Amino acid sequence: DLLLSNSCIPFLGSTEGLDFRTLLLDEERGRLLIGAKDHIFLLNLVDLNKNVKKIYWPAAKDKVELCKLAGKDAHTECANFIRVLQPYNRTHVYVCGTGAFHPLCGYIELG
Repeated sequence: DLLLSNSCIPFLGSTEGLDFRTLLLDEERGRLLIGAKDHIFLLNLVDLNKNVKKIYWPAAKDKVELCKLAGKDAHTECANFIRVLQPYNRTHVYVCGTGAFHPLCGYIELG
């Protein structure tokens, strides 16, 4: 119904298998950050499909191999699922992912 009434703009995503895990709304800059499997998306709130920025952040290959050797599923468990998107200051966001069962964190500059 929303699509038929032109009341929404769907995010078309990308060719990767997206597995959205966490969201952070940045109203001040008019952006939405989405944490997914091996990716972080920065979307424009006015048009979700305009100027989509994407950060590819996979788990290290050796960590993925260790995960598979431990009997975990390569497609649903042995990846870097982004779990934390937290404002750090006016210019940076603190980000953490599972890192194929070896968690890793970092900062994204929002410039």
